[in-house]
Amino acid sequence: MKPRLRIGVVYDFRNPPDSGISNQDFYAEILDQAVWLGSKGIDLIWFTEHHFVDDGYLPSWVPVASAMAARTKTVCFSSDISILPLYQPVRMAEDLAVLDNLSGGRVELGVGLGYVPQDFEGYGLKVKQRVSRTDESLEILTRCFSGERFSFKGKRYTAENVIIKPDYIQPGGPPLWVAASSAQGALRAARFNAHLLPQGPYETTIQVWLDALRADGRDPDGYRVGIIKPCMVTDDRDRDWPAVLAAERFRMEYYANAFKASGRGAPPDQDKERISQNWVVGDVDHCVEELNAFIKKNRVTDFVTWAVPPGLRPSDMRASLEQFAMEVVPRLKDAAAN
Repeated sequence: MKPRLRIGVVYDFRNPPDSGISNQDFYAEILDQAVWLGSKGIDLIWFTEHHFVDDGYLPSWVPVASAMAARTKTVCFSSDISILPLYQPVRMAEDLAVLDNLSGGRVELGVGLGYVPQDFEGYGLKVKQRVSRTDESLEILTRCFSGERFSFKGKRYTAENVIIKPDYIQPGGPPLWVAASSAQGALRAARFNAHLLPQGPYETTIQVWLDALRADGRDPDGYRVGIIKPCMVTDDRDRDWPAVLAAERFRMEYYANAFKASGRGAPPDQDKERISQNWVVGDVDHCVEELNAFIKKNRVTDFVTWAVPPGLRPSDMRASLEQFAMEVVPRLKDAAAN
């Protein structure tokens, strides 16, 4: 049986210096928005992560998820992504065990290699070590999630006589997601029995991952594919879209500079081969049609939309998000179930 479709929002907590609102007030407004969205029945709240950014780009999502979990009942929290090489994996596993208990088993974990030199330099780490750090961290995390005592000795990490306490609420620990922008990343996700966060072309991410699962005798219907696919629901595009478009241009400026600094080539919005994460903008019928086609084409089981584009406030997105949650989401779920 294919997994049910889950839909939600994603936050990066970017608050440009000229926004006119303090970070404290901005965080408070977002927490209130998360509670409101939970009351509307959304399934997911995801977080992105980067470090040392002037606009306050969220560097640490677990404390925020803990605060939201205390005020919600059903929303599931995860990251897209946690930059895994920056973390001590045993400590991450312990933090997630606490969050799993606080939330009643409503936490998952999405990880990736990272690529921005600034993120690594601030932690005194080398970007060239990101693959080995990620692979060893994934090995350690899967052992932590098992609930069994273990020791590990690798090139980057050593762990002696570890067993994670408190026990996880979820058997086997938080569900694990791995980001992939290439075939190597897709194979990593399959190797660690993880769900997929595709960040590249379908053929070299989702298809490679599916083929690897099947080659190992695993049923892909037991796994999930998740992605950020932003949506703005509006009956008046000319009135409502310009402010969001300006925020989107500001958001993508960071990624353009980060890709340039890392030597990765074209940023996501300019990469024509990559699975599109461009905005869907229009009335309810248009958004349902476009998103339904996107979900089917890319085998998506989980997707989130930006809740607060940088420079805007939660109230600026309320009308769109209400229509999204109450009119778009139910129709998408009905279509996916049939």
